Amino acid sequence: MAIILRLDRVMADRKISLNELAEKVGIANVNLSNIKTGKISAIRFSTLNAICDVLDCQPGDILEFRRDEQR
Repeated sequence: MAIILRLDRVMADRKISLNELAEKVGIANVNLSNIKTGKISAIRFSTLNAICDVLDCQPGDILEFRRDEQR
């Protein structure tokens, strides 16, 4: 997939745990873990908004686009 999730990097920079972020964002730990590990195919803008609000970051800090090499 061409979209890479960098949530783990931003969380490490902010020194926030998965449990703490999940609680502040208001989503289940398992769902946030799936986002963190990239095991998702979509994310709601409301969830992305809440994550960016808590981490004080921009969506571009969490999402990265990489062109597929096969093209």
